[in-house]
Amino acid sequence: MTALDLTPATARALLGPFAGAGDDAAVVDRWATVVWCHLLEPGDSVAGRLIAGLGPSESLRLAVDDRTTALITEAELATARKRWMPRLSLDRIHDGLRSAAKAGVQLVTRGDPEWPDQVDDLGVHAPVCLWVRGAAGRLSGLRPSVAVVGARAATSYGEHVAIELAADLAGSGIAVVSGGAYGIDGAAHRATLSVGGMTVALLAGGVDRAYPAGNAGLIDRIAGSGVVVSEVPCGSAPTKWRFLQRNRLIAALADATVVVEAGWRSGSLNTAGHAAALSRPLGAVPGPITSAASAGTHRLLREYGAHCITSAADVREMIGLDGPATVGGVLDVRGRTDDTTRVRDALSARAWRETDDVARRAGMVPEEVEAILGLLNLEGSVTRGPGGWRHAGPRV
Repeated sequence: MTALDLTPATARALLGPFAGAGDDAAVVDRWATVVWCHLLEPGDSVAGRLIAGLGPSESLRLAVDDRTTALITEAELATARKRWMPRLSLDRIHDGLRSAAKAGVQLVTRGDPEWPDQVDDLGVHAPVCLWVRGAAGRLSGLRPSVAVVGARAATSYGEHVAIELAADLAGSGIAVVSGGAYGIDGAAHRATLSVGGMTVALLAGGVDRAYPAGNAGLIDRIAGSGVVVSEVPCGSAPTKWRFLQRNRLIAALADATVVVEAGWRSGSLNTAGHAAALSRPLGAVPGPITSAASAGTHRLLREYGAHCITSAADVREMIGLDGPATVGGVLDVRGRTDDTTRVRDALSARAWRETDDVARRAGMVPEEVEAILGLLNLEGSVTRGPGGWRHAGPRV
């Protein structure tokens, strides 16, 4: 029995409680989707094109066989295989499924009635599946909804505004989506729960382990009445890359995004950029002109045509409940969402790691990783030794 045994009987046996009630073809696709989920880093467009064109099981067969397809170039496929195949481990998949079952996590795939169709707007960058704690059935009816996001190191002003906005929106029947983090995210989730509203937390790591740990109680409360969601398997650690990719799901899942408070280089601007790129309405809350914590929201207002949000009524108008809404310009979200970030995430400050191990952890090709490590070595941020590579000093 292997991860690539795509017969119905084997797929049912390997999936166990996650097999669902579909026919043989659906169960095989479901198993293939789980395998894909363990092979990929979020947002892998090559896999997205294959799965969209061939379906989960046939695309998985092609990925491991010596075959080609007109959907992608031979060079793209060869490079992608170098990323995917080091992660192909039945033991790893078993561990993820066991953790999911132990934590009461549900698997939601594109063929399930719980699947939120709005994430399909991400195209080839859409998640292959979702792992869910809580009321998974509420995902498919998550409209109207608004993402309320902002700085982790929020000021009292920012938290106050987030609480007021989220409580008012949730009290009027609008679901509140955020990232479960400290600061603005946590304030928005708590305010929504306090008025009995619906809230969704998107995590960058597996939903079986709360992150940040200090919000474990909050995330449990969200799972109790709302939904906690991730696209990575249970047991997966949050990394900078996964946080940045998680932001695209926050933007896609919600009808609009409101940035309450953000510094000049805040990760919330990444979420805002995804919202604008998806043609979702984008709002920003103004703050004191002397506050560095609001420099990012002022940038959105000034440079990217974000709606000026001063109350929940402004948000409702923005999403068309009380009037028409328009969308501003597209924000360049590339920033640090790059391969260098993934390589840094895969390194340790203490343990030496060989290039192949770094590539496997980053979901990249060893040759690409070697080149990036060389550049990082030149700038002095990584060190090479007999045991491989590691961080040279404090991470940035």
